[in-house]
Amino acid sequence: MATITATLGPVMVGVAVAKSQNLNRLSMKSSRTSTEIGSLASEMSGMKISSITHFHNSAPLPISAPLHPIVARRICPFTGKKPNKANRVSHSNHRTIRRQFVNLQYKKIWWEAGKRYVKLRLSTKAIKTIEKNGLDAVAKKAGIDLSKM
Repeated sequence: MATITATLGPVMVGVAVAKSQNLNRLSMKSSRTSTEIGSLASEMSGMKISSITHFHNSAPLPISAPLHPIVARRICPFTGKKPNKANRVSHSNHRTIRRQFVNLQYKKIWWEAGKRYVKLRLSTKAIKTIEKNGLDAVAKKAGIDLSKM
């Protein structure tokens, strides 16, 4: 099994070409293969093409996606509040969609059962609820395990 590999910057493209044991078929295949290589080269003009021969059954190389930074979602874990879609209306009544975000705050709260502070990202409504009912009661109602935070 022969694999023709072309490098497209960060992306690698592989085309598998099977060889036959019969010599007549092999010559037809090789001429067809060279035609395929020529068309592949013309499609990817200016790209570097290398030929790699594999004798064992191996899977083609995976194409990796670009890495994106992990961004925290703007949702309060205790109350479930999330951004709201609204319209910004101009003087000419032209409407554009805008987002109304939740007022999230980072807060260190003393957790009595764990005898330590827990740093949480809460909405201001959740902070008021925790001050009124206690951290354990609000976390239990929301189904949150504070020992993992």
